Amino acid sequence: MPYINIKITDEGVTKAQKQALIKGTTDLLVNVLGKNPQTTFVVIDEVNTDNWGIGYDQVTELRKIKS
Repeated sequence: MPYINIKITDEGVTKAQKQALIKGTTDLLVNVLGKNPQTTFVVIDEVNTDNWGIGYDQVTELRKIKS
């Protein structure tokens, strides 16, 4: 019973994109490990950019620098 946890920032990911992530990661485990898709769980956690850090900075601040 595989469990896949995907963490992404909450920056406008669409329902269709999430479905593609679920399908793609499930297909990966089916094709590589021979897992049963009916017992493969995929959870997508959307994290606010204030709560995601890279190096010393919040992603919120890093996005401002790139703008």
